[in-house]
Amino acid sequence: MNIPKGKKIYFASDNHLGAPTSKESLPREKKFVAWLDEIKKDAAAIFLLGDLFDFWFEYKTVVPKGFTRTLGKLAEISDSGIPIYYFVGNHDLWMNGYFEEELNIPVYHKPKEFTFNNKIFFIGHGDGLGPNDKGYKRMKKVFTNPFSKWLFKWLHPDIGVKLAQHLSVKNKLISGDDDAKFLGEDNEWLVQYCKRKLESKHRDYFVFGHRHLPLEIDLNTTSKYINLGDWINYYTYGVFDGENFELKTY
Repeated sequence: MNIPKGKKIYFASDNHLGAPTSKESLPREKKFVAWLDEIKKDAAAIFLLGDLFDFWFEYKTVVPKGFTRTLGKLAEISDSGIPIYYFVGNHDLWMNGYFEEELNIPVYHKPKEFTFNNKIFFIGHGDGLGPNDKGYKRMKKVFTNPFSKWLFKWLHPDIGVKLAQHLSVKNKLISGDDDAKFLGEDNEWLVQYCKRKLESKHRDYFVFGHRHLPLEIDLNTTSKYINLGDWINYYTYGVFDGENFELKTY
């Protein structure tokens, strides 16, 4: 993709709408929608890197209640011709066609490479990547197993969604009660993952979410790891103007 003059590519991640309650997340949702409304004026494309919702599961004829402002704004932007790309996170693993069919937004379940103005971007949510975190990786296999999803679908939505929301908000990081801590480059799994990927191919930018921390780390003289932060504590987002990438706060 060549970015037209005066246009930009925007990146955001980890809104966790609905947490810890719908009422308490509503101001954050309104702020996010205001941001979307603002950036549509010069956006060449928008990348949402997962965990937009604190929980999302698509039944055959039902999706979770709420988030009307967000979904409506995304539909408006998509209908205007601005492409939006969505990468599922660990809280919205169970997307299955709704965004594609209703909003014309492609959904990716694994990291993907894009090239903008000859700059190579490697983009994804970031969960389960890198060394360690073996417990989560095992759980993710269970969560994404077709048989597990089939079993969950037999729960009435009022029961299944409520149960999942209860389990989700027990995590203090997700509910916004605690800050993630920077572990140092040697202990940041995504940093190690990016360095390993660079051994086989050059990328200019690795852009992820998941860590809930705004981070910019030089991997070498020509490659950089970016973590977008979140819309719980930081309200940070990424902007690429065709030449440079910046983290900004809304």
